[in-house]
Parts: sequence; C-alpha cells; structure tokens
Amino acid sequence: MGSTEDLDYPQIIMQYSNGFLISKVMFTACELGVFDLLLESGKPLSSDAIAAHLGASTMGTERLLDACVGLKLLAVEMTQEGALYRNTEISNIYLTKSSPKSQYHILMYYSNTVYFCWQYLTNAVREGRNQYERAFGISPTDPFGAMYRSDEEMLKFMAGQNSVWSICGRDVLAAFDLSPFTQIYDLGGGGGALARECVSLYPNSTITIYDLPKVVRMAKEQFVSPEEHQIAFQEGDFFIDSIPEAELYILSKILHDWDDNKCKQLLTKVYKACKPGGGVLLVESLLNEDKSGPVETQLYSMNMLVQTEGKERTAAEYSKLLVAAGFGVIQVKRTGKLYDAVLGRK
Repeated sequence: MGSTEDLDYPQIIMQYSNGFLISKVMFTACELGVFDLLLESGKPLSSDAIAAHLGASTMGTERLLDACVGLKLLAVEMTQEGALYRNTEISNIYLTKSSPKSQYHILMYYSNTVYFCWQYLTNAVREGRNQYERAFGISPTDPFGAMYRSDEEMLKFMAGQNSVWSICGRDVLAAFDLSPFTQIYDLGGGGGALARECVSLYPNSTITIYDLPKVVRMAKEQFVSPEEHQIAFQEGDFFIDSIPEAELYILSKILHDWDDNKCKQLLTKVYKACKPGGGVLLVESLLNEDKSGPVETQLYSMNMLVQTEGKERTAAEYSKLLVAAGFGVIQVKRTGKLYDAVLGRK
C-alpha cells in the first residue's frame, strides 16, 4: 500500500462523514430563503443585510453564507464595504422557488421527512422494514398513509416529485418514441409534472392521471389547471380498483416502492387492461447488473428500505417482472441521468 493511498483514505472518510453536514447547509439556506432573497435583490448583499431581511443572527448568517460559498452555491466579492454575496448559476436555476427547474420542494421534503427517517437507518437494516413508526408514530404497513399523513405533507411530497420531473421528465419520455401511443394512463401520476412533459413532447396524446382520491383533489387544486385539456384525472387505488383500458401505461417511480409480489400483482393488472400492441413504460433508477452502482441508485435503494416496502432493481430484474406479468418485447434505455426507462410491449 503506497503512502499516497494512506493519505487519501482519511480524506475520503472525512468527506463521507461530512456528507450530511453539506446537505443540511443547503437545506437550511433554502428554508431560510437565502437564494430567493439574493435573486430578488438583483444585487450582491452583505451578511448584515441578508441577516436583517431573514430575521436571523448576523453571526449564524455569515457562517452559513461562507459555507455556501465553499459549496459553490454562492459567490463572494470583497469590497471596501466588506464581503458581498450573490447567487451562483446553479443556485439561481435549481434553488430559487421561482425557477422552472427549482428543486426547492424536493429538498424541503428531504430535509423534513427523509432526513428524519434516516436517523433510524440502523434499525431499518436490522429489522428489514421502513421506519415511519419510529420517525412519525405511523404504521409501517402503510407507507403512503405516512407520506400523505396530512394535506401539508401530501402537498410537500407532490411538489417535490414535480420538482424532479421538471429536470428529469423529458429524458425518460424521450428514451423511446412514444408517439404511436395516444391514449396514456399515468398510474400514480401525482401532481402531473410528468404528464405535462408528456403532452408537451407528444402533442397528439391525451394522458389520464390515475391516483388516490385525495391526491387527485390536491393535484386539481394546486398543480393542474382546468385549461390543460389533454390532462384528465381518474380516482382509484390501482391495487384495489380496476385499471381502465389504454394504449400505454406509465409507472414512474412506482415499482421501487413495492416488493416483487406487489409489483407482479400490479403489472398483471396493467397487462390485462392494456390494449393489444400497447405497452407499459417503467421509469426507475436502474442498478448495474452486478449492483456495483451507480452510487446514487444504491443510496436510493437504502431510502426505499427506510421509507417504503420496495427497493431499486436492475434492468434484468424489472424485465423479469414484466415477463412474469405477460409482457413480451422489452427494451431498456439508460439515459445517463438520474432515471432510466424500460418499455414492455403486449
């Protein structure tokens, strides 16, 4: 073992140890409104001015701003009046609420829900189940009852998922040519961001969001305008209620919530409802076949342990589930981004 390796190892361990500190700095700056304030100001501001606007301590604000500079989320300029802070491009695009590509809502969901659940990761590994009971006092047998435990929590979750599809939706929908499919059902489509991307990319299509009644209500109230005529809604629980006939079904980040038996149950219902020649599009983060990576997907799979009944899978594992349900020709497309696409045809 070389001396260079010996020197690198402690640095790697410290980087891993500090990972949650980095997350919390970004979460806190978002929650306090640092990036929104600097965008709205139109000019760099001092730490005193930022602290005053946010109603925060000068000492704490200055340290937070400097940490954001170190993370390249802010830039600082030294002037005769002192240090002046401004947003960097990445924070303007992804961390301000008003940006079309804002990730603010998913970051707040991570900060207030995911982060709390992960405090019990050791218990999750020992027990092999989600930690909603310890984190929130809610039964672990109903993960979505936990996620939707109040209108406020449901809104945060749905807004967070919309944030994800604002930057990832087009990649997965363009992975295959879906233009032959004009009648589409988005099962568990939530706040409708993926549906909106779909009708934008395939203007001849109509898409129906099929979700729980309370989710549909929230989507209509908060996310999807009545003027968006190509997007419709249907209330239902796809495990209990019938699934209507369609040419294509989209299951985006659905199967990773459930164990193999539940996935087979759902996919079998989809296959029976699907028109001949139709198909199902799975949108998931795919593990390598040997499960050696990508590290983001490995971490997502840990999160599925902490929060749901499911896991992330390889392309071969998803293909096996599709074949078991009856689907024939199966295609896999890795997008090179956060989420990938698997298309099964009937």
